[in-house]
Amino acid sequence: MAEHEHGSMDTSVQEKTFDGFMKMVSRSTIAIIIFMIFLGLIAA
Repeated sequence: MAEHEHGSMDTSVQEKTFDGFMKMVSRSTIAIIIFMIFLGLIAA
């Protein structure tokens, strides 16, 4: 079995994926909040 050296793994792909996920979650949250405010204004 090969020896694993701690900290030697290339994590650039995982970091890009996580950044994209966080951007999507942030934009979705903002869109939902704006939509809820819009619904509140329409229903009032």
